Amino acid sequence: MCGIVAYVGPRLAYPILIKGLHRLEYRGYDSAGICLLNGELKVWKCKGKVSELEKYIEGEKLEGTIGMAHTRWATHGEPNQINAHPHYSQSKHLSIIHNGIIENYLVLRKELQQRGFTFTSDTDTEVLIHLIEDIQQNENVAVEEAVRIALTQVIGAYAIVVLSQDNPDKIIAARKGSPMVIGIGEDEFFVASDATPIIEYTNNVVFMNDEEIAIIERHQELKMRTVRNQERTPYIQKLEMSLTAIEKGGFPHFMLKEIFEQPRSILDSMRGRLHLDQDTVTLGGIRDYLPKILNAERIIITACGTSWHAGLVGEYIIEDLARIPVEVEYSSEFRYRNPVISEKDVIIAISQSGETADTLAAIELAKSKGATVLGICNVVGSSIARATHAGVYTHAGPEIGVASTKAFTAQVVVLTLMGLLLAEKKGTLPESYLHKLRLELGIIPSKVEKILQRADKIKDIATIYKDSTNALYLGRGYNFPVALEGALKLKEISYIHAEGYPAAEMKHGPIALIDKNMPVVFIAPKRGIYEKVITNIEEVRARKGNIIAIITEGDESVRKLADHCIEIPDTEEMLIPLLATIPLQLLSYYVAVMRGCNVDQPRNLAKSVTVE
Repeated sequence: MCGIVAYVGPRLAYPILIKGLHRLEYRGYDSAGICLLNGELKVWKCKGKVSELEKYIEGEKLEGTIGMAHTRWATHGEPNQINAHPHYSQSKHLSIIHNGIIENYLVLRKELQQRGFTFTSDTDTEVLIHLIEDIQQNENVAVEEAVRIALTQVIGAYAIVVLSQDNPDKIIAARKGSPMVIGIGEDEFFVASDATPIIEYTNNVVFMNDEEIAIIERHQELKMRTVRNQERTPYIQKLEMSLTAIEKGGFPHFMLKEIFEQPRSILDSMRGRLHLDQDTVTLGGIRDYLPKILNAERIIITACGTSWHAGLVGEYIIEDLARIPVEVEYSSEFRYRNPVISEKDVIIAISQSGETADTLAAIELAKSKGATVLGICNVVGSSIARATHAGVYTHAGPEIGVASTKAFTAQVVVLTLMGLLLAEKKGTLPESYLHKLRLELGIIPSKVEKILQRADKIKDIATIYKDSTNALYLGRGYNFPVALEGALKLKEISYIHAEGYPAAEMKHGPIALIDKNMPVVFIAPKRGIYEKVITNIEEVRARKGNIIAIITEGDESVRKLADHCIEIPDTEEMLIPLLATIPLQLLSYYVAVMRGCNVDQPRNLAKSVTVE
């Protein structure tokens, strides 16, 4: 969620900070602010977009070579100028930006009020900066020690940056449960929620761990301690991200760029893993845990949102191929329902960002029960990558658009590779069939490319339905999760109410909604229980619903029944989600653009959901 960026070095801080905020806009936010330290701490903030902040401070004296900036996604207190970050301490000698939630802020606020502190905002963040100042004044300690002591008293999640007017060369940063990365340049330092604001300047980074505090000082080596006051040696890594990967590259929106990147991102997620010349699959990230997975009594996949839909596809694949029972759980429900977990279970946690708070909490719960926990995520060095026993990176490349597209297909590819590997090792299926699946998976990128060449036809269909108020997505078997994901994409970015259902369940309620104004999207390839899907299409047609069908190339049976057809190449049944998802992504994109929606930053949503 919220975006954090800070800088200290020889350059003017403002241009770096404001560009950093623009890089972080994809995370989702409703207000923005900036703090520069040049003799005194100066804060400017406002409700709205980063561009509005730029207008708000136009003409101000924006000098200083140390500063910090923030985009806020409201939790405590409505989105407005007062609640926007940064926040001052009472003396205005300290300032803070914060991502996360301080759960015991009300208790702390009451204690501080009794000691004479006054509050101007409704936020939990202002409580924290007042607490830091109270400790600094009463215990006469350095600002970094005051931050450390304060963090021993708070309950919750945080990524914070603190500036002190009395320490004009120093930045204090800390994290627990919310991501934070430090960039190390030539006599300069950068701090950010993720690497996107940093990559332009350096590829040397330190990913902070939970309960670590960084003392970043001009002309000094980076120092790190834990909240428990133990020294830590910073581990510097090289980023493998390029600047071009986080720019639009000529596309009008990041989302469209990322949809069109899928032939490449799918290929990258298979690279070094699918060996067609050797007719085998290898997944080095889980090699040491393969015996545990093969002997698992049960696999539990836990995820949120789009990643949960990928997990549903994975359930079908792993059960089909490896004959291991699989359950798919919403992370947010899994951790609170006292689940039965044993040492014989394997948990697979899926998250694009690797920072999803509910999924991280589910991981910790599963580990506490003795289960083996694997991760599937896209961001190298993310919290989930470090919290799990082992895992697999999807290698989809940076995904800036809030609505996930290429991350979903990459997750499905990794789950498919996992299913193929387990089936090969367990000997659950004939080698001839596994060989056929491996060959077909290898040519999926070229088939995705073929679908993308038909984007204009999908755009034409979007023109017809852009003013719809509701939509129904239906699929069966492997295509039920595709229906869920298609509906989610439409409602996320176009704000049209849409629901995904198993096609046969339509008769048990949703059929009541169908009339001449209701678009119904069928995922109806000529595989699986194709004839049953045709029956469901007939039922909608009889009630005058508008039918949009995703069909196999050359299928004339469905074409005669549907109002509009979008063709996809034929493939094996379990690989259909990798193809059928693409036209649904494009349909949602074009509808949203025609409705004037902010495609890359849909309202109320955040890319990385780091609060529960």
